[in-house]
Amino acid sequence: MLTSMQKKLSNFFYIVLGLPSTAMGFALCIQISALSWILSTKYNLKIDEIGLVWAAGPIAGILGQVIIGLVSDNVWLWHGRRRPFIIVGGILCSLMLLALPNLDVISAALGLHGILGVAITVALLLDLSINVGFNPTRSIIADVTPEGAERTKGYTWMQTVSGLFGVAAYVIGAWLDNYVLIYVGVGLVLVLSIFPILFIQEPRELKKEVATLAKLHEKTSFKKIMMDIQPLWGFLIYSVYGVVKRLAGIQSTNYYPEIACLLITIFFIIYTLMQKEAGKSKEEAGIIGFKKVLAAHSFTWIGIQTMFVYMFAYVQFKMPDLNALKMGQVVSISFLILNVTGALLPVAILEPLTRKIGRARTHALCIASMAISYFALIPFGMSPMMIYVIMAFIGIGWASTISLPFAIMTQKVGSNKIGLYMGLFNLAVVLPQLVASLGVGQAVSIIENKNVIFMICGATLAISAALWFTLKDSINDEAKPSTATTSHH
Repeated sequence: MLTSMQKKLSNFFYIVLGLPSTAMGFALCIQISALSWILSTKYNLKIDEIGLVWAAGPIAGILGQVIIGLVSDNVWLWHGRRRPFIIVGGILCSLMLLALPNLDVISAALGLHGILGVAITVALLLDLSINVGFNPTRSIIADVTPEGAERTKGYTWMQTVSGLFGVAAYVIGAWLDNYVLIYVGVGLVLVLSIFPILFIQEPRELKKEVATLAKLHEKTSFKKIMMDIQPLWGFLIYSVYGVVKRLAGIQSTNYYPEIACLLITIFFIIYTLMQKEAGKSKEEAGIIGFKKVLAAHSFTWIGIQTMFVYMFAYVQFKMPDLNALKMGQVVSISFLILNVTGALLPVAILEPLTRKIGRARTHALCIASMAISYFALIPFGMSPMMIYVIMAFIGIGWASTISLPFAIMTQKVGSNKIGLYMGLFNLAVVLPQLVASLGVGQAVSIIENKNVIFMICGATLAISAALWFTLKDSINDEAKPSTATTSHH
């Protein structure tokens, strides 16, 4: 029955196809909702120690997704290319979630006196297992869907299903408690990462473009990877500098390294935008397009991560009369509304809109609306209700960010290397996350007016929108009626 639905590309098939990614997304929601809370309340770790635990995440993302993506492009095991990594990642993820409320038991069993080392190890393995699973769960959608409208539909359904479960995760955490959320997550992640993937038939041979046949056996070198992520060099240099500076406890009195990294970023983004795709081979044009996607997506994530990390400081600044419990509720409800919008829009609004005006333009408009909404919080975010209303509009950009860029990116690169480039694409998320945690965090801590948080969010999203508007969809644009029709065959 499912095989028939896969051939027909029915909506039920897209729901099943999105469930493994949903499992990883649910685990990520648990991590966001419960990790800092449980480390602080149960294990009494200090703020800087919790920050050290969280630093393990982006590092795992940098290494995990690229390596797993590269390997999964070139293996065949258990009747699948992505299947083994999704199953192993799901099992490991469930075990690490189970370990979270039992760090003291694990520490005692190992004969250790402190909890910090165990916490860092569990957090690192949790994030690594999420990354082991996330890349293949997104890559498999590109593997089993034709280019164009059906692929966009695959990613928008992925976000709708994942988003609804994400909303459920935040509701469970807020209405019951985080312990219930963790234990529900253990079972849910295990089931959704193992069983649905068994009913999805992966192609034994990935589609290979004629233009790239001569280079199929070319080795993926470190130099080639570095050249492919050129627009991210400034972010990468700053991330290394920022982590070393933080771990070494270096106190600098100037901002020359930050300025240098900013200038490097500006230079390579302008250099990337000046490269023309016309007249190039399909592979060369695709890599140029991929670099432009990295540039645009990276600025999106500086703003989004800044919102996630420092929203509580903004609410505290705007409404100082709120007690800690009420302030926490405002932040939780804000993110709940954000995720409700993120779950409802992709299939209902965004996917049909891409058929009319194209993926890149649809996404650019959504990011522009997000920038405007961020700026609107500065004068209007004076009450919880106004914050909730504006967060619903911010959710338009969030819905697009976690669905459309995957469809846009997979159109730019060869089908035989989707896993690798999905991993490289993730660098446009984790490197800006480190910049937001380190650089933006420093600015927010020294500037008394916390409106600066959403000034930064609005400015970076405005830059991102401008960059997205420069991108064009590839020739298989689902906005063209002929493509939308033929993609069903």
